[in-house]
Amino acid sequence: MNKLEVKNISKSFDGKPVLKDVSIELNRGELVCLLGVSGGGKTTLFNVISGLLSPDNGQVLLDGEDITNQSGHISYMLQKDLLLPYRTIEDNAALPLLLKGEKKKDARKKVSPLFEQFGLEGTQKKYPSQLSGGMRQRAALLRTYMFSRDVALLDEPFSALDTLTKSSMHKWYLDVMEKIQLSTLFITHDIDEAILISDRIYLLSGSPGEITGEIIIKEQKPRKDDFNLTTEFLEYKRKILSML
Repeated sequence: MNKLEVKNISKSFDGKPVLKDVSIELNRGELVCLLGVSGGGKTTLFNVISGLLSPDNGQVLLDGEDITNQSGHISYMLQKDLLLPYRTIEDNAALPLLLKGEKKKDARKKVSPLFEQFGLEGTQKKYPSQLSGGMRQRAALLRTYMFSRDVALLDEPFSALDTLTKSSMHKWYLDVMEKIQLSTLFITHDIDEAILISDRIYLLSGSPGEITGEIIIKEQKPRKDDFNLTTEFLEYKRKILSML
């Protein structure tokens, strides 16, 4: 059974179609990228999957259960880290638990063991302004994980980082995903990024947005440091460019 199944989603705004009959699947432990040009409906699709928007047609299934129009089942992290500047990293990470009504002491106790796994040990009492961009993204991802521990929707989470930091974050995130058994659906405009981190890539293009292709990346993750210089990488890129 698929971890997440999106079936025949269509969505319009003010009579203008944005998504048309979109179906995608995410298996347990996979990282699947949704790749396409800006304005193609990717963020709208994420808003539907997370329950923030109602589709005109279609269903969203989590572990076979219909969660269409229901928020609170799937974590969703936007492009910016959106950490609260007046809260410590510890309390930022614990925020989803506090919003669910847990006491601060209990929420901190639950999040505390995860700081080491997320490479954040020693930052608990610091504030977002005291951390680098990469560390803030780690904290934001930890907060996302605390919201829902099964599936994460990430909307270009590394796009604001420089190339070297982004590369190290890719390796770090894939390692964390494996350790905590997280399944991820990932939006990107960056073809190279999609090839480097994905198990599979869905191409979303057109107006309204439709799934126009699926690419399976056969090479094992994490990919070798020089994978983007190989013939295989360039072949994936040529294929994607020809389909977009």
